[in-house]
Amino acid sequence: MTVLEVIQRSTEFLAKKGVEPARLQTELLLAHVLKLPRMRLYLDFERSLSASESDTVRELVKRRGRREPLQHIVGSTCFCGLELVVNRNVLIPRPETELLAEQGWEFLNVYPAHRPVTALDLGTGSGCLAIALASKCPAAQIIATDSSADALTVARENAERHGVADRITFRLGDGFASLTGADRLNLIISNPPYIPTEEIASLQPEVRDHDPRRALDGGLDGLDFFRRLADEAPAFLEPHGKIMIEFGDGQAEVVRHIFELQKWIVEAIQSDYTHRPRILLARRD
Repeated sequence: MTVLEVIQRSTEFLAKKGVEPARLQTELLLAHVLKLPRMRLYLDFERSLSASESDTVRELVKRRGRREPLQHIVGSTCFCGLELVVNRNVLIPRPETELLAEQGWEFLNVYPAHRPVTALDLGTGSGCLAIALASKCPAAQIIATDSSADALTVARENAERHGVADRITFRLGDGFASLTGADRLNLIISNPPYIPTEEIASLQPEVRDHDPRRALDGGLDGLDFFRRLADEAPAFLEPHGKIMIEFGDGQAEVVRHIFELQKWIVEAIQSDYTHRPRILLARRD
C-alpha cells in the first residue's frame, strides 16, 4: 500500500468515526510512524509501506477512531515551540494556554535581569506553563504545584528534557497547601479546572474520557478554583505582583466579579485565538 492509499483510506475511516479534521489526523499519524515531517508525505505519495509500517499505521488509526487523543497516541504535543510528553495523567495543553504563557513571560521579563523573580504555576499538569516561563525568562525561579504525583512525574520529565529542571521547584499539594510564608511570588499563573461538573459528560470523548477529571472539574458552577485563587493568593503575592488565569467560555464577567469582590484590580480580560474572552490579568495594590 502506498502513502497516498493509506492517507485516502484512513481519512475515510476517521471521518466515519467523527474524527475531524480526518485527513490532517491521518497525515500526522502516518508521519509519526514513518518518522518524517508531515509535509514530506506529499513528496512521497508513491512510496510503498512495509508490512510492519502498514500494520502500525492501521493500529494507530483504529485507536484514533476510538477517539483516543492524537497526542496520547504519539506521546507528545507541542506547546510554545516545546515538545512535551503527555499521557492520561495530565491535561493536554490547549493552544489558547500558549497566550497565557506569553502574557506571563512578557511580565516577568519586565523585571531587571539582576533582580530575582519568582512565579508560581498552580496546577502545573504537564508542566507546560512552568517550562515555558523558565525557557523564556532565564532569571526566573518557578514553583510548580499539582495535587497529582503522577502529573508531577510527567512535568519533571518535561523540565529535564528542556534543560530547565534546575530552576523549577516541583511540589505536591492542593492549591496553595505546599507553599509557606517564606514563598513570595511576583506572578501566579494558572489554567485551573473550570468545567461545571454536570457539563463534563457532554464534552468530546477525547476530553471526557482521556483528560484527568481533576483537571477539568471546576465544581457545580465551574468556579470553585477561581474563588480559592481570589481569596488565598494575596497572602503570597509581592507588591506589584500579578495573577494571570485562564477561564472558560461565558465566565469572563463572573470571574471578574469574584476577583473584584476580593479587592483585586482587574487590569484586563484578554481574548484567545477565536476572539473569545479567555484570560484574566489582575493585581493587588
